[in-house]
Amino acid sequence: MYRKDIPEQRKVQLINAAFETIGEVGLASVTMSQVATQAGLSTGIVSHYFGDKEGLLNATMRKILRDLYDAVATCRAQAEDTPRAQLQAIIAGNFHASQITPKAMRTWLDFWAASMHRPALRRLQRVNDHRLYTHICCQFLRVLPQNAARRSARGLAAMIDGLWLRGSLSGDHFDSAQACQIAEDYVDNILALQPHRAH
Repeated sequence: MYRKDIPEQRKVQLINAAFETIGEVGLASVTMSQVATQAGLSTGIVSHYFGDKEGLLNATMRKILRDLYDAVATCRAQAEDTPRAQLQAIIAGNFHASQITPKAMRTWLDFWAASMHRPALRRLQRVNDHRLYTHICCQFLRVLPQNAARRSARGLAAMIDGLWLRGSLSGDHFDSAQACQIAEDYVDNILALQPHRAH
């Protein structure tokens, strides 16, 4: 390992530790000391790389968003380039295994709640919301007029978030297959009007 690689590896180590710790104790209760202990490093190292708890939380949120982006990108790369297949891939990516573990769901819920009160987290959440809507809308625009595409995109984005939220709050095993099927049924109903262009 080159010395220049050590800072980046330390950051990743601390962000992963923050993710684990938030999943265990919640965002409101997590401390720099707990994260440092989880990472096997000193609290001073955490402060050196992230400044304060807010900086560490922002970096952790970026990791979660990047994991989601990567999951969706992987699903889309494996799907055919048709509106229906791409929309199904976007749905699958949002319910990817990495997004529905107990710790991931706990962390997402905490960040959603915190984003209402922390401007930096709110900005990140808005970026995430816009990206989901934009990706969906681009696919609907391939087969629907602009207004209908935008309306359908808002509906599917809300359905994805709603299904994920209900599943995360249920306290039971998250049935991702059922969630995907419900969202896909919505897509099929929309695309049924343009079957020759959607498949």
